Amino acid sequence: MRASLVIPTLNESASIAFVLRTFHRAAESANQRFFYRNPIDWEVLVVDGASTDGTAEAARKEGARVISESRKGYGRAYRTGFAAATGEVIATADGDASYPVDEIPWLLLDLLEHRLDFLTCDRLSYLDSKAMTTEHRLGNWMLNFGLRAFFHSALQGAPARVLRDSQSGMWIFRREILDRLRLTQDGMAFSEELKIEVLLHGLRFGETPIHYSERWGAPKLSSWRDGGRNMLFLFQKRFEVSRERRRGLDAHRLERPEGAPR
Repeated sequence: MRASLVIPTLNESASIAFVLRTFHRAAESANQRFFYRNPIDWEVLVVDGASTDGTAEAARKEGARVISESRKGYGRAYRTGFAAATGEVIATADGDASYPVDEIPWLLLDLLEHRLDFLTCDRLSYLDSKAMTTEHRLGNWMLNFGLRAFFHSALQGAPARVLRDSQSGMWIFRREILDRLRLTQDGMAFSEELKIEVLLHGLRFGETPIHYSERWGAPKLSSWRDGGRNMLFLFQKRFEVSRERRRGLDAHRLERPEGAPR
């Protein structure tokens, strides 16, 4: 099986080499222990947003394929990376060492053994006290509450207690599901949009806790600005789904508009 790891970066030269080396060691170990009959052929794609500190060069030295993306946005980087990925399965992580990339091969094993389409990671259950500010925690709580309230019906068919962490940026999923999803967001709201779309389509969804750590380098997230935009997106998405249903269309079966980027 071929699998892809997609990592968006912006000035992550202090951490990207550590992240990639950690992942490669874990992938090699997993191939020897659990996938020895059919080793996983991993490709690593780093989608770099015009870094000025040598991030791209550091990633290439560690064997990553670097894709330059001049258009701004967390979601834009992922949509570009997903379009370029060649794996049957796609995993994601950040380049700042906050996500445990050494767990990705075991997440793949979990996805395959439980026959899931999409597995997301819960940062909140085992959260390091230094990894998230009080503002960030409060923002996550509000967005989690909002998503559960607005999309309660979509969560009805999901496993119990699923989506404890709607803002997590570490996922692993089957690439084939992308053709069924409407992904439009270029910013931070992409993370919740992706999960909402998976749930609306009734795909096999899972969530597992991870150890989320303090990031290397200065934070780029603005809790109130980005949180406000994400909450606005939830309102807009809920209105869009309701409108389509009132028009007699099945929101689960909406087709991507012709020519729309993935």
